[in-house]
Amino acid sequence: MTAPARRDAQWAALANPGAAFDLLVIGGGATGAGAALDAAARGLHVALVERDDLAAATSSRSTKLIHGGVRYLEKAVKEFDRSQFHLVRDALRERAVLIRNAPHLCHPLPLVTPLYDWWQVPYYLTGLKLYDALAGRANLAPSRFVDAREAKQRFPMLRDDGLRGGVVYHDGQFDDARMNVALGLSAVERGAVVATHAEVVALHHAGGRVRGATVRDVLGGDEITVTARAVVNAAGPFVDEVRRLDDPEAAPMLDASSGVHVILDARFSPPGTGLLIPQTEDGRVLFLLPWLGATLVGTTDQPARIERHPRASEEEIEYLLRHVRKYFAAPVDRADVRAAWSGLRPLVSDPKASDTARLSRDHVVHLSDTGLVTIAGGKWTTYRRMAADAVDAAVAVAELGAGPSSTEDLRLAGAERLLPTGAGDLQERGFPADVARHLHLAYGDRAATVADIAGTGDAPRLADGHPYLEAEVVYAARSEFAAGTVDVLARRTRLAMLDAVAARAAAPRVSELLAGELGWDEERRRRETEAALAWVS
Repeated sequence: MTAPARRDAQWAALANPGAAFDLLVIGGGATGAGAALDAAARGLHVALVERDDLAAATSSRSTKLIHGGVRYLEKAVKEFDRSQFHLVRDALRERAVLIRNAPHLCHPLPLVTPLYDWWQVPYYLTGLKLYDALAGRANLAPSRFVDAREAKQRFPMLRDDGLRGGVVYHDGQFDDARMNVALGLSAVERGAVVATHAEVVALHHAGGRVRGATVRDVLGGDEITVTARAVVNAAGPFVDEVRRLDDPEAAPMLDASSGVHVILDARFSPPGTGLLIPQTEDGRVLFLLPWLGATLVGTTDQPARIERHPRASEEEIEYLLRHVRKYFAAPVDRADVRAAWSGLRPLVSDPKASDTARLSRDHVVHLSDTGLVTIAGGKWTTYRRMAADAVDAAVAVAELGAGPSSTEDLRLAGAERLLPTGAGDLQERGFPADVARHLHLAYGDRAATVADIAGTGDAPRLADGHPYLEAEVVYAARSEFAAGTVDVLARRTRLAMLDAVAARAAAPRVSELLAGELGWDEERRRRETEAALAWVS
């Protein structure tokens, strides 16, 4: 029987002395949760363990785009690199799969590339037409040139001095952390165990092969042994830590860069159009995107130290604002920043390859001498392909006897019975339009369950000016693995990523609600509030 998607129930299922798994997945980001779902959908008995929360690191801190990679295409053309063409083409196809399988969380988004020199017009229009062609039948809409007047209509904040026009193209946009939760729920509903706040402290070997792990309950301190026929290391930026548990002398395969984003008020972007700044002063690409009622600006790309809680530096924040000012007619300063956060971007090499000097954003599946399968690199758009590749490797090395991946047409949690009238149905129940739309898009066909907890349309919100309800805290604890205040503020809702001041004000109430659901004492409630305040600061 499938355990409820409460964290305590999932830990109990993991700790069951009679449990023996075909596959243990280490890491609860996009790739790890995707691998757990892929394996469970093949009929394998799967456990996933994550030492923090689902999407706690890189997977909740993306640019929120589902894309093939416009800059990778430019590199492919300049370097005549056929492999890069294939990467872009495959990612564009996966973009369509994500939008189809989770339409409540993903949607197409037009983006304007503003052009201030006439020579840029044929250059970027040709490149983006090639982008369309690589997508084939999965293309979202044709790219086209627009004159300066239409470019300003689409993105009114643009500086019009010298503006020649722009190219409009389409990519996908999504809510990354909620997508990660949907993957975890979808895996559990197919029989997987997904235990958050569960840290692997040792790997076990038998007959020279990796056969499980010692897992520590981060919340309670207990340690258990989890037995599995195969182990997948999907620990994101921390894959080398896990590899050293298998082999202390393992050569590193991962480096990282920082991905810093800032959140501005909604007035800095129209609600239905994004902006791509094709080249900054040092050759990077910058996006300005409408996202959840705000404006997201990102990203930087600097070499970074691998750490659990990276912070956005003032230097990186100013870098982003400086480039926004170059393209905007209105002033933008530090006081306009409502939130800022940093994530680690994986740069991976295969330690068994002959040339490891060249780091790539593509993914690598690495098999150790003991059979540990490590999957690293890649990006959100290709998580499903990465997960399938990792499970394929595990099936082969442990002779698990499972068939091929079946996730290409698998609707994720919230999408199975999704109706386009969902937001309207909630409004008819008395919920305000912004709340109804939010619940529909965040929870899909499960929005009515959250609404039932809320009770009435005038149910209390977590913060003024935001659509998040107190009822979502209760739902997160009961049905979405949430076990801490930060889990809710940063990833079940996105309040901490959108508005630091509002998140700090809401933290005590979130802790109070979780205490009632999870049985915390006063000391635990206080610690959770303090941890949330420190996380948001």
